[in-house]
Amino acid sequence: MPFLFNDSKLKSRRRELRRNQTEAEKIIWRYLRGRSMEGMKFFRQYGVGSYILDFYCPRLSLAIEIDGGQHMEESGKIHDAKRADFLSSKGIKIMRFGNNEVMKNKQAVLEMIRHYIITHPIPPLS
Repeated sequence: MPFLFNDSKLKSRRRELRRNQTEAEKIIWRYLRGRSMEGMKFFRQYGVGSYILDFYCPRLSLAIEIDGGQHMEESGKIHDAKRADFLSSKGIKIMRFGNNEVMKNKQAVLEMIRHYIITHPIPPLS
């Protein structure tokens, strides 16, 4: 399978996920949209290969995933491991946060994201 961003076959699924965000995803998006987080552009429900990332910053090759309970089940863990291997092979770093973590400690989550952005060199634009 060739490496694709935003495969058109997944367009309707990405749109559906954007329309049906969890409360935790809505909270994080409020702080990422419009280059609000250290001037970095993030996209929500961004396709990479056959996977859809909750949030993605192409400039940093950074994915942010907000995980619900299904990620704690065995099948969810197996799927997440395969996904992480694929994304890592493409040079994409993943930051994972649970829905509850975002809902109960939003500021700490936002600070971890901000810290990652300011402590990792930004590659020059090509």
